[in-house]
Amino acid sequence: MRKPSQILTKTLSNNIKKLRSDMNLSQEELADKCGLHRTYVGAVERGERNVTLSSLEVLALALKVDVPTLLTDKAK
Repeated sequence: MRKPSQILTKTLSNNIKKLRSDMNLSQEELADKCGLHRTYVGAVERGERNVTLSSLEVLALALKVDVPTLLTDKAK
């Protein structure tokens, strides 16, 4: 099975963590907004899980950004 690059996985996890923190949401609160399990959100934030497009979309909606924002390295 193919996996995304570590750079992309790290970018996604960092962006989700930062946006969630900026919104003062816990992992559990974000998971509830998305209809996902808290442990899944934690694993995504640690870069341990590969997200589906549907999960990526629901995370973006809950964090009030578009999908490309979640996948863009802000440090560049």
